[in-house]
Amino acid sequence: MKRKTALITGGSTGIGKSIAYKLAEQHVNLIINYRSSEKEALQLCRNLTETYGTKNFPIKADITNFTECENLIENANKKFSAIDILVHNAGPYIHEKKTLSEYKADEWQYLINGNLNAVFYLSSKLIPQMRSNQWGRIITIGFDRADTAPGWKYRSAYAAAKTGVASLTKTIALEEAPYGITANMVCPGDIIGEWKEKQIDSALNFKDDETPIGRPGTGEDISRVIAFLIDNQSDFITGSIIPVTGGKDVLGKNIHC
Repeated sequence: MKRKTALITGGSTGIGKSIAYKLAEQHVNLIINYRSSEKEALQLCRNLTETYGTKNFPIKADITNFTECENLIENANKKFSAIDILVHNAGPYIHEKKTLSEYKADEWQYLINGNLNAVFYLSSKLIPQMRSNQWGRIITIGFDRADTAPGWKYRSAYAAAKTGVASLTKTIALEEAPYGITANMVCPGDIIGEWKEKQIDSALNFKDDETPIGRPGTGEDISRVIAFLIDNQSDFITGSIIPVTGGKDVLGKNIHC
């Protein structure tokens, strides 16, 4: 059986890296997109190939830029005949708390381009390939309840972009269902720092009183869901927004409407 190929944006570190390991474990070949983490991307590809025997290639591109997204797809197609799975993992984020009026135009555009427009840039290039093969999986990444368009204080640009992606994901699911293509959004909970690259077993002995399940979330919590969604027999799941939060109200009761 021919191996599938996946493109993971921002795949060299963090949750993207966890996704890469889980997909390689499922015998999926990978294009690891990165913007500045070249060393990490190269090492990850080597590790994946040595561990799982898959073919893995790093490709540099800034997904906030349309031309670089075009080049990313062009270079990916030089490595593989088709990209079957697209995981929109990369998502620019400004940690500084800013009200809407405090954002500069270039900051706003950077966040919208990286989180929303990039989904259009890459999906529109890959969907024709997926249609031709009558099979495809598109995974976007959101935040808790993104599909309800909640307000998020100090995160206006990011929240606006991701809620737009939620609607776009559902639209892609409707438009592409006749072609064997599914589209779903996975919404991580409060997974931070080193936990983004850790496995679930490593979190079982850590107490997290703010999360109802009682432990921190990990990158593996997200990658397991994505591995399920890309399975051949998961084709009935499309247009879904899937929270992976451990039951935690991530935004907080006082900062969303």
